Amino acid sequence: MLGWFRKLLPREDKFFELFDAHSRTVAGAAEALKALLAGEGDQEAHCNRIIALENEADGITREVMLAVRRSFITPFDRGDIKDLIESMDDAIDMMHKTVKTIRLFEQKSFDPGMREMGALVVDAARLIAEAIPLLDRMGTNAARLSAIAEEVTRVEERSDGLHEEGLKDLFRRHGTSNPMAYIIGSEIYGELEKVVDRFEDVANEISGILIENV
Repeated sequence: MLGWFRKLLPREDKFFELFDAHSRTVAGAAEALKALLAGEGDQEAHCNRIIALENEADGITREVMLAVRRSFITPFDRGDIKDLIESMDDAIDMMHKTVKTIRLFEQKSFDPGMREMGALVVDAARLIAEAIPLLDRMGTNAARLSAIAEEVTRVEERSDGLHEEGLKDLFRRHGTSNPMAYIIGSEIYGELEKVVDRFEDVANEISGILIENV
């Protein structure tokens, strides 16, 4: 009887599909950012791809918010759904901000540390893209989800180290001779660090969902 009644209730079954679609846009933007920093291919094409994917991600986020409002039953707490999609969206928004800075200062080449941080952004994005579909059966996948969250934290720690090393290197090379180069370089390093920080926020949201539901 209860099962029959539940079938009559308005339910949005697309949450996990939307989460997965968003994580793919984030992963695509991360790949483009890595290629941009590595000097692979056309720089403007990479920038434009990140911007296009960020717009696509915004659209998916709006769909999720609409689904939260109109759904009687959600797969887990509405606040957690909102926080999860917003933390994912923050990651790609930060990539877009990095592109804006690169364009503003007309940067065409990037330090090795920046290129390494670009690779870490991809690592974090791939981990989150793996984790998101697992939330559909989080009880079964709890161990792997917890492991992914720990891996993202380790990626963030490596990013922090590269950020610090990059700033020291910039100061040694440009601190007194070319202050503008130091300022621009430190701004890009800072934004790349924030991109990885936002992925850690996503991992923390996933950990919180696990705690509440498993």
